Amino acid sequence: MSFSWDVLTDPPGFGTSTMLLLTDGRVICQEDGTANWSALTPDAHGSYKNGTWAPIAPMASWRRYYASAVLANGNVLVAGGEDAPTGDTNDCEIYDPVADSWTVIAPPAGWPNIGDAPCAVLDDGQVLLGDINTTQTAIYDPVANAWTGTGTKGDISSEETWTLLRDGSVLTVECNPTYPKASQRYVPSLGAWVDAGSTQVDLVAHAFSTEIGPAILLEDGRVIAFGGTGHSAVYALGHSGAGVWSAGPDFPIGTDGQLMIARDAPACLLPNGRVLCCAGTASGGGGWGAPPEFFEYDPYTDGLHSVATPPLNASVPFVGRMLLLPTGQVLYASDNSNINIGTPSRRQRRNEERIEPEITEVSHELIPGSQHKVHGRRFNGVSQACSYGDDCSCATNYPIARLRYDGGRVVYCRTYGHSTMAVATRHRIVHTTMEVPASAPSGRAHLEIVANGIASDPVEVHVK
Repeated sequence: MSFSWDVLTDPPGFGTSTMLLLTDGRVICQEDGTANWSALTPDAHGSYKNGTWAPIAPMASWRRYYASAVLANGNVLVAGGEDAPTGDTNDCEIYDPVADSWTVIAPPAGWPNIGDAPCAVLDDGQVLLGDINTTQTAIYDPVANAWTGTGTKGDISSEETWTLLRDGSVLTVECNPTYPKASQRYVPSLGAWVDAGSTQVDLVAHAFSTEIGPAILLEDGRVIAFGGTGHSAVYALGHSGAGVWSAGPDFPIGTDGQLMIARDAPACLLPNGRVLCCAGTASGGGGWGAPPEFFEYDPYTDGLHSVATPPLNASVPFVGRMLLLPTGQVLYASDNSNINIGTPSRRQRRNEERIEPEITEVSHELIPGSQHKVHGRRFNGVSQACSYGDDCSCATNYPIARLRYDGGRVVYCRTYGHSTMAVATRHRIVHTTMEVPASAPSGRAHLEIVANGIASDPVEVHVK
Protein backbone atom coordinates (compact mmCIF):
# COMPACT_ATOMS: atom_id res chain seq x y z
CA MET A 1 0.00 0.00 0.00
CA SER A 2 1.22 3.50 -0.78
CA PHE A 3 -0.05 7.04 -0.59
CA SER A 4 1.99 10.04 -1.63
CA TRP A 5 1.47 13.73 -0.93
CA ASP A 6 2.46 16.93 -2.69
CA VAL A 7 1.64 20.60 -2.17
CA LEU A 8 -0.38 22.74 -4.56
CA THR A 9 1.86 24.92 -6.71
CA ASP A 10 -0.38 27.94 -6.20
CA PRO A 11 -1.76 27.84 -2.65
CA PRO A 12 -4.90 29.86 -1.86
CA GLY A 13 -3.18 31.90 0.83
CA PHE A 14 -5.74 31.27 3.56
CA GLY A 15 -6.94 28.60 5.95
CA THR A 16 -9.90 26.70 4.55
CA SER A 17 -13.21 26.19 6.34
CA THR A 18 -15.03 24.22 3.61
CA MET A 19 -14.12 22.64 0.26
CA LEU A 20 -16.71 21.60 -2.34
CA LEU A 21 -16.39 20.15 -5.86
CA LEU A 22 -18.55 22.01 -8.38
CA THR A 23 -20.04 20.11 -11.31
CA ASP A 24 -17.85 22.09 -13.74
CA GLY A 25 -14.72 20.55 -12.22
CA ARG A 26 -13.71 23.55 -10.11
CA VAL A 27 -13.11 23.33 -6.36
CA ILE A 28 -14.47 26.16 -4.21
CA CYS A 29 -13.08 26.93 -0.76
CA GLN A 30 -14.27 29.28 1.94
CA GLU A 31 -11.65 31.42 3.60
CA ASP A 32 -11.80 30.56 7.29
CA GLY A 33 -13.24 33.33 9.41
CA THR A 34 -14.64 35.38 6.50
CA ALA A 35 -17.47 35.28 3.97
CA ASN A 36 -14.94 35.09 1.11
CA TRP A 37 -14.67 32.15 -1.29
CA SER A 38 -12.18 31.25 -4.00
CA ALA A 39 -12.23 28.70 -6.81
CA LEU A 40 -9.44 26.37 -7.93
CA THR A 41 -9.50 25.67 -11.69
CA PRO A 42 -7.34 22.82 -13.02
CA ASP A 43 -4.78 23.72 -15.67
CA ALA A 44 -5.08 22.97 -19.39
CA HIS A 45 -3.94 19.39 -18.79
CA GLY A 46 -6.42 18.76 -15.97
CA SER A 47 -3.88 19.15 -13.16
CA TYR A 48 -5.23 20.45 -9.86
CA LYS A 49 -1.74 20.61 -8.40
CA ASN A 50 -0.82 23.23 -11.00
CA GLY A 51 -4.24 24.86 -11.13
CA THR A 52 -5.02 28.51 -10.52
CA TRP A 53 -7.07 30.28 -7.85
CA ALA A 54 -9.46 33.16 -8.35
CA PRO A 55 -11.95 34.82 -5.99
CA ILE A 56 -15.66 34.21 -6.46
CA ALA A 57 -18.59 36.10 -4.95
CA PRO A 58 -18.63 36.20 -1.13
CA MET A 59 -21.54 34.95 0.95
CA ALA A 60 -23.97 37.42 2.47
CA SER A 61 -22.67 36.50 5.93
CA TRP A 62 -19.75 34.46 7.16
CA ARG A 63 -20.10 31.31 9.22
CA ARG A 64 -18.01 28.29 10.16
CA TYR A 65 -18.98 24.62 10.63
CA TYR A 66 -22.30 24.25 8.83
CA ALA A 67 -24.41 22.02 6.58
CA SER A 68 -23.51 22.18 2.89
CA ALA A 69 -24.37 20.31 -0.30
CA VAL A 70 -23.88 20.41 -4.06
CA LEU A 71 -27.37 20.06 -5.54
CA ALA A 72 -28.55 18.17 -8.62
CA ASN A 73 -28.92 21.47 -10.51
CA GLY A 74 -25.25 22.28 -9.85
CA ASN A 75 -25.96 24.96 -7.26
CA VAL A 76 -24.63 24.87 -3.69
CA LEU A 77 -26.65 25.02 -0.47
CA VAL A 78 -25.13 26.23 2.80
CA ALA A 79 -27.27 26.19 5.93
CA GLY A 80 -26.55 27.42 9.43
CA GLY A 81 -23.21 27.82 11.11
CA GLU A 82 -21.78 27.13 14.56
CA ASP A 83 -19.44 30.11 14.54
CA ALA A 84 -20.95 33.29 13.14
CA PRO A 85 -21.02 36.92 14.27
CA THR A 86 -24.23 36.15 16.18
CA GLY A 87 -23.16 32.67 17.38
CA ASP A 88 -25.21 29.73 16.09
CA THR A 89 -27.15 30.94 13.07
CA ASN A 90 -30.05 29.79 10.90
CA ASP A 91 -28.87 31.78 7.87
CA CYS A 92 -29.21 29.81 4.61
CA GLU A 93 -27.86 30.69 1.16
CA ILE A 94 -27.72 29.24 -2.36
CA TYR A 95 -24.68 29.75 -4.59
CA ASP A 96 -25.23 29.79 -8.36
CA PRO A 97 -21.87 29.07 -10.07
CA VAL A 98 -23.09 30.29 -13.48
CA ALA A 99 -24.22 33.68 -12.19
CA ASP A 100 -21.47 33.70 -9.51
CA SER A 101 -23.97 34.95 -6.96
CA TRP A 102 -25.38 34.00 -3.57
CA THR A 103 -29.07 34.21 -2.71
CA VAL A 104 -30.35 34.20 0.85
CA ILE A 105 -33.21 31.74 1.42
CA ALA A 106 -35.49 31.17 4.39
CA PRO A 107 -34.52 28.54 7.01
CA PRO A 108 -36.91 25.80 8.14
CA ALA A 109 -39.94 27.40 9.77
CA GLY A 110 -39.59 27.78 13.53
CA TRP A 111 -35.88 26.89 13.68
CA PRO A 112 -34.13 29.69 15.61
CA ASN A 113 -30.74 28.29 14.64
CA ILE A 114 -29.23 25.50 12.59
CA GLY A 115 -25.64 25.67 13.78
CA ASP A 116 -23.38 22.79 12.75
CA ALA A 117 -26.27 20.53 11.76
CA PRO A 118 -25.71 17.36 9.70
CA CYS A 119 -27.33 16.98 6.30
CA ALA A 120 -27.57 14.56 3.37
CA VAL A 121 -28.77 14.89 -0.22
CA LEU A 122 -31.43 12.22 -0.82
CA ASP A 123 -31.88 10.12 -3.97
CA ASP A 124 -34.47 12.55 -5.36
CA GLY A 125 -32.19 15.56 -4.91
CA GLN A 126 -33.90 16.96 -1.84
CA VAL A 127 -31.76 17.73 1.22
CA LEU A 128 -32.40 16.21 4.65
CA LEU A 129 -31.34 18.48 7.53
CA GLY A 130 -31.11 17.81 11.28
CA ASP A 131 -31.95 20.07 14.21
CA ILE A 132 -29.19 20.30 16.84
CA ASN A 133 -31.62 21.41 19.56
CA THR A 134 -34.72 19.25 19.02
CA THR A 135 -35.65 15.91 17.46
CA GLN A 136 -37.10 17.64 14.39
CA THR A 137 -35.74 17.11 10.88
CA ALA A 138 -36.61 18.98 7.71
CA ILE A 139 -36.29 18.56 3.95
CA TYR A 140 -35.27 21.27 1.48
CA ASP A 141 -36.78 21.02 -2.01
CA PRO A 142 -34.51 22.91 -4.46
CA VAL A 143 -37.24 23.05 -7.12
CA ALA A 144 -39.84 24.60 -4.83
CA ASN A 145 -37.17 26.45 -2.83
CA ALA A 146 -39.01 25.44 0.33
CA TRP A 147 -38.53 23.48 3.54
CA THR A 148 -41.00 20.95 4.95
CA GLY A 149 -40.91 19.05 8.21
CA THR A 150 -40.34 15.31 8.17
CA GLY A 151 -39.77 12.44 10.61
CA THR A 152 -38.98 12.95 14.29
CA LYS A 153 -35.71 11.40 15.44
CA GLY A 154 -35.13 9.44 18.61
CA ASP A 155 -32.60 12.08 19.64
CA ILE A 156 -31.40 15.54 18.63
CA SER A 157 -29.08 15.62 15.62
CA SER A 158 -26.22 17.48 17.33
CA GLU A 159 -22.71 16.20 16.47
CA GLU A 160 -24.02 13.33 14.32
CA THR A 161 -22.54 11.96 11.09
CA TRP A 162 -25.08 11.10 8.37
CA THR A 163 -24.40 8.60 5.57
CA LEU A 164 -26.54 7.90 2.49
CA LEU A 165 -27.04 4.16 1.92
CA ARG A 166 -27.71 2.14 -1.22
CA ASP A 167 -31.43 1.84 -0.47
CA GLY A 168 -31.79 5.62 -0.22
CA SER A 169 -32.01 5.71 3.57
CA VAL A 170 -29.71 7.81 5.75
CA LEU A 171 -27.76 6.18 8.60
CA THR A 172 -26.61 7.92 11.78
CA VAL A 173 -25.12 6.99 15.14
CA GLU A 174 -26.80 8.91 17.96
CA CYS A 175 -24.42 11.12 19.95
CA ASN A 176 -26.26 11.04 23.27
CA PRO A 177 -24.79 9.47 26.44
CA THR A 178 -28.33 8.45 27.48
CA TYR A 179 -28.45 6.11 24.47
CA PRO A 180 -24.94 4.66 24.09
CA LYS A 181 -24.35 2.65 20.90
CA ALA A 182 -27.76 3.60 19.46
CA SER A 183 -28.24 4.23 15.74
CA GLN A 184 -31.09 5.16 13.42
CA ARG A 185 -31.98 5.32 9.73
CA TYR A 186 -34.18 7.84 7.95
CA VAL A 187 -36.39 6.03 5.41
CA PRO A 188 -37.68 8.52 2.79
CA SER A 189 -40.59 6.34 1.67
CA LEU A 190 -41.88 6.38 5.25
CA GLY A 191 -40.83 9.92 6.08
CA ALA A 192 -39.67 8.42 9.37
CA TRP A 193 -36.62 7.45 11.40
CA VAL A 194 -36.31 3.79 12.39
CA ASP A 195 -34.03 1.93 14.77
CA ALA A 196 -30.79 0.71 13.17
CA GLY A 197 -29.50 -1.34 16.09
CA SER A 198 -26.57 -1.23 18.48
CA THR A 199 -23.13 -0.30 17.19
CA GLN A 200 -21.68 -2.98 19.55
CA VAL A 201 -18.77 -0.69 20.48
CA ASP A 202 -19.12 2.87 21.69
CA LEU A 203 -18.08 5.34 18.99
CA VAL A 204 -19.03 8.54 20.81
CA ALA A 205 -16.68 10.39 23.15
CA HIS A 206 -19.42 11.05 25.70
CA ALA A 207 -17.09 12.70 28.20
CA PHE A 208 -15.88 15.13 25.55
CA SER A 209 -18.57 17.13 23.74
CA THR A 210 -20.20 13.90 22.44
CA GLU A 211 -17.85 13.84 19.44
CA ILE A 212 -17.70 11.14 16.76
CA GLY A 213 -15.77 10.68 13.52
CA PRO A 214 -16.64 10.20 9.84
CA ALA A 215 -18.66 7.33 8.33
CA ILE A 216 -18.15 6.11 4.75
CA LEU A 217 -20.31 3.87 2.58
CA LEU A 218 -18.00 1.25 1.08
CA GLU A 219 -18.10 -0.25 -2.39
CA ASP A 220 -19.76 -3.42 -1.10
CA GLY A 221 -22.61 -1.51 0.58
CA ARG A 222 -21.33 -1.66 4.14
CA VAL A 223 -20.49 1.43 6.19
CA ILE A 224 -17.29 1.97 8.19
CA ALA A 225 -17.86 4.41 11.06
CA PHE A 226 -14.86 5.82 12.93
CA GLY A 227 -15.24 6.88 16.54
CA GLY A 228 -14.13 9.63 18.84
CA THR A 229 -13.22 6.81 21.23
CA GLY A 230 -10.60 5.17 18.98
CA HIS A 231 -13.00 2.34 18.06
CA SER A 232 -14.72 1.75 14.73
CA ALA A 233 -17.80 -0.21 13.71
CA VAL A 234 -19.08 -1.67 10.44
CA TYR A 235 -22.76 -1.58 9.43
CA ALA A 236 -24.28 -3.99 6.92
CA LEU A 237 -27.82 -3.38 5.65
CA GLY A 238 -29.60 -6.67 4.98
CA HIS A 239 -32.06 -7.45 2.17
CA SER A 240 -34.95 -7.35 4.63
CA GLY A 241 -34.18 -3.72 5.52
CA ALA A 242 -32.77 -4.54 8.94
CA GLY A 243 -29.07 -3.88 9.46
CA VAL A 244 -26.39 -5.35 11.68
CA TRP A 245 -23.39 -3.66 13.30
CA SER A 246 -20.11 -5.38 14.13
CA ALA A 247 -16.93 -4.10 15.74
CA GLY A 248 -14.31 -2.80 13.33
CA PRO A 249 -10.58 -2.28 13.89
CA ASP A 250 -9.32 0.09 16.56
CA PHE A 251 -6.93 2.91 15.81
CA PRO A 252 -3.44 2.12 17.13
CA ILE A 253 -2.16 3.06 20.56
CA GLY A 254 -0.68 6.56 20.60
CA THR A 255 2.41 7.81 22.36
CA ASP A 256 0.32 8.46 25.48
CA GLY A 257 -0.64 4.79 25.80
CA GLN A 258 -4.28 5.38 24.71
CA LEU A 259 -6.13 4.60 21.49
CA MET A 260 -5.77 7.35 18.91
CA ILE A 261 -9.04 9.18 18.27
CA ALA A 262 -11.07 10.77 15.46
CA ARG A 263 -13.16 13.45 17.18
CA ASP A 264 -14.51 15.31 14.16
CA ALA A 265 -12.16 14.31 11.36
CA PRO A 266 -12.29 13.89 7.59
CA ALA A 267 -12.31 10.65 5.60
CA CYS A 268 -12.50 9.79 1.92
CA LEU A 269 -13.33 6.66 -0.10
CA LEU A 270 -10.45 6.27 -2.54
CA PRO A 271 -10.83 4.95 -6.10
CA ASN A 272 -8.90 1.84 -5.02
CA GLY A 273 -11.71 0.94 -2.59
CA ARG A 274 -9.85 1.85 0.59
CA VAL A 275 -10.75 4.68 2.96
CA LEU A 276 -8.29 7.44 3.83
CA CYS A 277 -8.79 8.75 7.36
CA CYS A 278 -6.85 10.36 10.17
CA ALA A 279 -6.67 10.29 13.97
CA GLY A 280 -4.64 11.96 16.67
CA THR A 281 -3.05 11.07 20.00
CA ALA A 282 -5.89 11.22 22.55
CA SER A 283 -4.21 13.54 25.04
CA GLY A 284 -2.95 15.94 22.39
CA GLY A 285 -4.65 19.08 21.17
CA GLY A 286 -6.52 19.69 24.39
CA GLY A 287 -8.34 16.38 24.07
CA TRP A 288 -9.14 16.78 20.37
CA GLY A 289 -6.27 14.52 19.35
CA ALA A 290 -2.98 15.74 17.92
CA PRO A 291 -1.04 15.67 15.77
CA PRO A 292 -3.07 14.03 12.96
CA GLU A 293 -1.70 10.77 11.63
CA PHE A 294 -3.06 9.19 8.46
CA PHE A 295 -4.39 5.69 7.82
CA GLU A 296 -6.07 3.61 5.13
CA TYR A 297 -8.90 1.27 6.03
CA ASP A 298 -8.91 -1.83 3.83
CA PRO A 299 -12.42 -3.35 3.70
CA TYR A 300 -11.07 -6.61 2.29
CA THR A 301 -8.85 -7.26 5.33
CA ASP A 302 -10.79 -5.10 7.84
CA GLY A 303 -7.48 -3.52 8.79
CA LEU A 304 -6.18 -0.01 9.44
CA HIS A 305 -2.73 0.69 8.04
CA SER A 306 -0.54 3.75 8.49
CA VAL A 307 0.17 5.86 5.38
CA ALA A 308 2.22 8.98 4.70
CA THR A 309 1.36 12.20 6.53
CA PRO A 310 0.90 15.38 4.45
CA PRO A 311 3.92 17.69 4.46
CA LEU A 312 1.74 20.59 5.68
CA ASN A 313 -0.45 18.97 8.29
CA ALA A 314 -3.28 20.35 10.40
CA SER A 315 -2.75 21.12 14.07
CA VAL A 316 -5.62 18.78 15.05
CA PRO A 317 -7.80 16.43 12.94
CA PHE A 318 -11.00 18.46 13.26
CA VAL A 319 -9.65 21.45 11.30
CA GLY A 320 -8.68 19.20 8.36
CA ARG A 321 -10.84 18.77 5.25
CA MET A 322 -10.64 16.12 2.51
CA LEU A 323 -12.15 16.30 -0.97
CA LEU A 324 -12.03 13.65 -3.70
CA LEU A 325 -11.10 15.07 -7.11
CA PRO A 326 -12.09 13.88 -10.60
CA THR A 327 -8.45 12.83 -11.05
CA GLY A 328 -8.83 10.28 -8.24
CA GLN A 329 -6.59 12.39 -6.01
CA VAL A 330 -7.48 13.90 -2.64
CA LEU A 331 -7.22 17.53 -1.59
CA TYR A 332 -6.39 17.99 2.08
CA ALA A 333 -6.79 21.44 3.59
CA SER A 334 -6.07 22.49 7.14
CA ASP A 335 -5.72 25.57 9.28
CA ASN A 336 -2.71 26.87 7.37
CA SER A 337 -2.54 28.69 4.04
CA ASN A 338 -1.46 25.68 1.96
CA ILE A 339 -3.35 22.71 0.54
CA ASN A 340 -1.92 19.23 0.04
CA ILE A 341 -2.83 16.93 -2.83
CA GLY A 342 -2.60 13.18 -2.26
CA THR A 343 -2.27 10.38 -4.79
CA PRO A 344 -3.42 6.89 -3.71
CA SER A 345 -2.08 3.60 -4.98
CA ARG A 346 -3.69 2.20 -8.10
CA ARG A 347 -6.73 -0.02 -7.91
CA GLN A 348 -6.09 -3.76 -7.75
CA ARG A 349 -8.84 -5.38 -9.80
CA ARG A 350 -10.83 -8.00 -7.90
CA ASN A 351 -13.76 -10.23 -8.78
CA GLU A 352 -16.33 -7.54 -8.18
CA GLU A 353 -19.24 -5.84 -9.87
CA ARG A 354 -18.54 -2.92 -12.16
CA ILE A 355 -18.46 0.44 -10.40
CA GLU A 356 -17.08 2.74 -13.09
CA PRO A 357 -19.51 4.96 -15.02
CA GLU A 358 -20.58 3.87 -18.49
CA ILE A 359 -21.81 6.18 -21.24
CA THR A 360 -24.58 4.57 -23.31
CA GLU A 361 -25.92 7.53 -25.31
CA VAL A 362 -24.58 10.96 -26.22
CA SER A 363 -24.34 13.13 -29.32
CA HIS A 364 -21.06 12.60 -31.14
CA GLU A 365 -21.15 16.16 -32.51
CA LEU A 366 -20.67 18.82 -29.83
CA ILE A 367 -20.94 22.56 -30.35
CA PRO A 368 -19.20 24.93 -27.91
CA GLY A 369 -21.81 26.63 -25.75
CA SER A 370 -24.37 23.87 -26.34
CA GLN A 371 -26.10 21.48 -23.93
CA HIS A 372 -26.42 17.75 -24.40
CA LYS A 373 -28.11 14.93 -22.49
CA VAL A 374 -25.75 12.12 -21.55
CA HIS A 375 -27.27 8.75 -20.65
CA GLY A 376 -25.52 5.87 -18.99
CA ARG A 377 -24.97 3.81 -15.88
CA ARG A 378 -23.35 4.44 -12.50
CA PHE A 379 -23.02 8.21 -12.97
CA ASN A 380 -23.20 8.83 -9.20
CA GLY A 381 -20.62 6.34 -7.96
CA VAL A 382 -21.08 3.83 -5.17
CA SER A 383 -20.87 6.27 -2.25
CA GLN A 384 -21.00 9.92 -1.23
CA ALA A 385 -17.24 9.26 -0.91
CA CYS A 386 -16.35 12.18 1.40
CA SER A 387 -17.37 12.39 5.06
CA TYR A 388 -16.55 14.51 8.06
CA GLY A 389 -19.57 14.65 10.31
CA ASP A 390 -21.77 17.52 11.36
CA ASP A 391 -19.36 20.36 10.65
CA CYS A 392 -18.67 19.81 6.95
CA SER A 393 -20.62 17.98 4.22
CA CYS A 394 -18.79 17.63 0.89
CA ALA A 395 -20.21 14.56 -0.88
CA THR A 396 -19.12 14.02 -4.51
CA ASN A 397 -21.69 11.48 -5.76
CA TYR A 398 -22.63 13.26 -8.99
CA PRO A 399 -21.33 13.05 -12.57
CA ILE A 400 -18.44 15.18 -13.80
CA ALA A 401 -17.97 15.46 -17.60
CA ARG A 402 -14.49 15.78 -19.06
CA LEU A 403 -13.19 16.14 -22.63
CA ARG A 404 -9.70 14.84 -23.39
CA TYR A 405 -8.07 16.06 -26.61
CA ASP A 406 -5.18 14.61 -28.56
CA GLY A 407 -2.07 16.29 -27.22
CA GLY A 408 -3.20 16.22 -23.60
CA ARG A 409 -5.65 19.15 -23.41
CA VAL A 410 -8.42 18.60 -20.84
CA VAL A 411 -11.69 20.55 -20.70
CA TYR A 412 -14.32 20.12 -17.99
CA CYS A 413 -17.99 20.57 -18.94
CA ARG A 414 -20.57 21.74 -16.42
CA THR A 415 -23.22 19.13 -15.59
CA TYR A 416 -26.65 19.73 -14.10
CA GLY A 417 -30.12 18.23 -14.01
CA HIS A 418 -28.92 14.84 -12.78
CA SER A 419 -31.77 12.34 -12.94
CA THR A 420 -30.79 10.99 -9.52
CA MET A 421 -28.51 11.64 -6.58
CA ALA A 422 -28.66 8.00 -5.47
CA VAL A 423 -25.53 5.93 -4.99
CA ALA A 424 -24.80 2.48 -6.44
CA THR A 425 -27.40 2.70 -9.21
CA ARG A 426 -25.72 -0.29 -10.88
CA HIS A 427 -27.42 -1.25 -14.19
CA ARG A 428 -30.09 1.45 -14.09
CA ILE A 429 -29.98 3.98 -16.93
CA VAL A 430 -29.55 7.50 -15.59
CA HIS A 431 -28.77 10.81 -17.23
CA THR A 432 -27.34 14.27 -16.78
CA THR A 433 -27.11 17.40 -18.92
CA MET A 434 -23.67 18.48 -20.06
CA GLU A 435 -22.84 22.03 -21.14
CA VAL A 436 -19.85 22.33 -23.44
CA PRO A 437 -17.86 25.49 -22.60
CA ALA A 438 -17.92 28.18 -25.26
CA SER A 439 -14.11 28.15 -25.08
CA ALA A 440 -13.82 24.42 -25.88
CA PRO A 441 -11.36 23.90 -28.78
CA SER A 442 -12.63 22.31 -31.97
CA GLY A 443 -11.45 18.91 -33.03
CA ARG A 444 -11.57 15.28 -31.99
CA ALA A 445 -11.90 14.59 -28.28
CA HIS A 446 -12.80 11.79 -25.92
CA LEU A 447 -15.66 12.30 -23.50
CA GLU A 448 -15.51 10.75 -20.03
CA ILE A 449 -18.00 10.78 -17.20
CA VAL A 450 -16.28 10.70 -13.81
CA ALA A 451 -17.88 9.72 -10.49
CA ASN A 452 -15.87 9.81 -7.26
CA GLY A 453 -12.58 9.95 -9.12
CA ILE A 454 -13.35 6.94 -11.37
CA ALA A 455 -13.73 7.61 -15.09
CA SER A 456 -15.84 5.83 -17.69
CA ASP A 457 -14.36 4.37 -20.83
CA PRO A 458 -13.97 7.30 -23.23
CA VAL A 459 -16.40 7.95 -26.07
CA GLU A 460 -15.04 9.65 -29.15
CA VAL A 461 -16.77 12.94 -30.02
CA HIS A 462 -16.12 15.83 -32.37
CA VAL A 463 -16.20 19.40 -31.12
CA LYS A 464 -17.18 21.71 -33.99
